[in-house]
Amino acid sequence: MSISWKDDATAMAEAVRSKQVSATELAKAAIGRVEALDSRLHAFCTPTPEVAMAEAAAVDRAIAAGQSVGPLAGVPYGIKDLICTKDVRTMSGAVAFADFVPDEDDVVVERMRDAGAVAIGKTNVPEFGYSGVGHNPIGETTRNPWNPERTPGGSSAGSGAAVAAGMCPLALGSDGGGSVRIPASFCGLVGVKASMGRVPLYPGTKDERYPGVSSWESLEHIGPMTRTVRDAALMLSVIAGPDDRDRRTIPCNDIDWLDAAKPRSLKGLRVAYSADWGYAAVDPEVRRVVGEAVRVFERDLGCIVEEAHPGWEDPYGAFWGVVAAESDLKGLREITARHGGRMTPHIVDFINRPWTAEELTTANVVRKAVANKMWRFMRNYDILLTPTLAVPPFALHIQGLEKIEGRMVAPFQWLAFTFPLNLTGNPAASVPAGFTAEGLPVGLQIVGRHLDDAAVLRAAAAFEAAKPWAKAWPSMAA
Repeated sequence: MSISWKDDATAMAEAVRSKQVSATELAKAAIGRVEALDSRLHAFCTPTPEVAMAEAAAVDRAIAAGQSVGPLAGVPYGIKDLICTKDVRTMSGAVAFADFVPDEDDVVVERMRDAGAVAIGKTNVPEFGYSGVGHNPIGETTRNPWNPERTPGGSSAGSGAAVAAGMCPLALGSDGGGSVRIPASFCGLVGVKASMGRVPLYPGTKDERYPGVSSWESLEHIGPMTRTVRDAALMLSVIAGPDDRDRRTIPCNDIDWLDAAKPRSLKGLRVAYSADWGYAAVDPEVRRVVGEAVRVFERDLGCIVEEAHPGWEDPYGAFWGVVAAESDLKGLREITARHGGRMTPHIVDFINRPWTAEELTTANVVRKAVANKMWRFMRNYDILLTPTLAVPPFALHIQGLEKIEGRMVAPFQWLAFTFPLNLTGNPAASVPAGFTAEGLPVGLQIVGRHLDDAAVLRAAAAFEAAKPWAKAWPSMAA
């Protein structure tokens, strides 16, 4: 085989199309890496080697017949277990869905298959995706390849661990409050939350038959998790675009994803840098690593960088009010009545809380205020830089740290930088900023103006060219 598992998806697809390697060979190699590594990492809750071999064989037959194959021809990938897959179990990390097998694929799964990608399995998630970590009540805990005693982040936990360990070069994640960007930061990857409406959602968040999964409609984004910016752009070129099953999708022909991911000059770009939103507790190591990354934009890339904050007050409570307003609380309460003793405690508390109409409407008012602060702020800047997360990867089996930078904080406050961008819908990406003294990855968040996904990819590609990261691998993956 003339290509390595360390190559990115773009190189793998080119090798398959040029017959340097077959899709079947790539699938076998990926399945072998899952078998070799996943007993330690538990990235996959439902491996699908039979599906992978069948999809790979279909790609090889098409090539042998002289037919055109898609841009992801033969590339192995993982699918987050909140994303529906026809005839393949989709558990959502929940006791209530332990035996659930969807009767249809998610739109993005259809598009990945049509592009020639090969699904090697469903990747692990916390229950219903309501956490930024990788443990749930029904399966093994997903671990971080950089340190298996630390969490990979979540809720796209398994997708992050699988790509970081080289089991596959790319994976689908979903992001309702940071769940693509969180594991991207903790696992040293590129994770992109495109603008709200760029990537269609169906049936997840849309189908009333699935009360635990059908929620977060105006917050949720499906996005790529990759090792390189060009792979993220390649995935977006496949999965983005309108679909009539999602009433929120927008036309996408104004973004040339692959062109946007080509490194080019950022000289004169107006960049805002917020180290803490003006209120968040941030680990000193994160401040150091992200601060050094921001200096690359100013010193090496020629950007005009200013320290500035959008100016909102912490919208954490409003975020959960929006989640509650979009959830099927009746259906979820029926689930907790049956399974509550085996469910994640904070989820049960959230579901059974006696939400008032005033709380839910106030949450929407706060959301509008945050969105208005954001567009007014971004009129002065081309992009905004922040840490992706307030802390480096932490221990397993907790929801978050209670003390950051010497301050006592709520367990989810380490997510301070991600969820506000779900309230606004702005495009945002996490890219590797560097490592702590302990050798743990830290992410830099790049945020664009409303619908300006191209600026996010351009900035990410320029930073990647200035400070390459693709050759950094966890020792267990080598």
